[in-house]
Formats: sequence, structure tokens, C-alpha cells
Amino acid sequence: MPIASPSTIFQGKVPADLPIFVCDLSDQREVLDLARAALDDLRRDHPESTPSNVKAVYMSPWKSHVLTDKLLPLCKTACWVARQAAQRICTFDLSFIEVDMVVTDCWIAVYEEGDRTVRHNHFPADFGCVVYLEAEPGCAPLVFAGKTAHQPTPGSMVMFPGILDHEVPATPGRRVVVAMNLAKRSTMFADSPPPA
Repeated sequence: MPIASPSTIFQGKVPADLPIFVCDLSDQREVLDLARAALDDLRRDHPESTPSNVKAVYMSPWKSHVLTDKLLPLCKTACWVARQAAQRICTFDLSFIEVDMVVTDCWIAVYEEGDRTVRHNHFPADFGCVVYLEAEPGCAPLVFAGKTAHQPTPGSMVMFPGILDHEVPATPGRRVVVAMNLAKRSTMFADSPPPA
């Protein structure tokens, strides 16, 4: 039997609602201040903006959490939120199936007036995440699937499935974000030596 061609397998997207999780991190002042200090370090050590779908005045390298440990407490917080979000989605703790969440990519973007982000998604990441270090009143929202807009506030975190399309229209005000991709990782052999 011949293998079906991709055009007969994939007919297009079926619209469906996907969960978006929003939480307030404003009580995590030390963690947010460290992330803000990381931005200063990254702009000094990596002054060139990374080319991407982010059309902003500055975007740090994709693996910024590897370049400065000042982002690690925020990454740890994001993993905790991702575990809670996953539990809401699947109704059980991921540790039950020996899985944890890890940050695979982390970058910081600084948006000034007129900056934007082209519509995209974070596949193959399980979750995408945005933490707002700064968000002027009236700055551009984060728009999901061309229809659902989230207005950012300083100290908030938005987490969403990695397959969910999103964009940022041209902003009339400054916004500074830490963005991350998170993925599942097996913990099955974490405490035992690898097989011989």
C-alpha cells in the first residue's frame, strides 16, 4: 500500500479554544528585579538584537538563561507555574508519570513605540510564557489566535500552549518582556545511573 502524501493527511487547522493561564508575580519582586538586571547585562554583553519575528528595539539571544544566572529564579518560577497549568489541563500531577517541565529557551525583548511581533507560535514547545517586567498603560496587548487580547500589566505572567498562534500589534507604549519556551522532560532515570 502506498504511503499517503502530506496533502491527503493534513487538511488544515480546526479552530479550538486552548487554555491561557495568567498569574500575578508582583510579590516576587526580587525575582523580577534580577531579571531586569539580566537585561542590563545582556544588552552590555550582547548589544546586537537577535533577528526574529520580534520586531523590537532589542531582543537578547534565544538562550539568555544560559548566559546569565540572573534569569534562573524566573525560569524556576515559570516551571512551577507550568506544572500547575499542566495539572489543570490533565487533572493529575506530572510527577505521577515521571515528567517535569524545563525551560528550553529564554529571551528578553524591549518594545518601544511602533515595535511589534509578527504572528507565530512556539511549536514544538509545550508551553510559551511571557513575563512583563515593564508595561506602560495602553501598551500593545498580546493577541491570541487573532481574537483574544491580553492587556499586560507589570509583574504578570501569561502562559499558553506552544501551538497557540499569537502576536503583538504595533505598540503605542514601552513594554519589556521575558519570554520562554518550556518542554516536558522525563525524570524516569534522573536518580539512577544510565543503563550500561
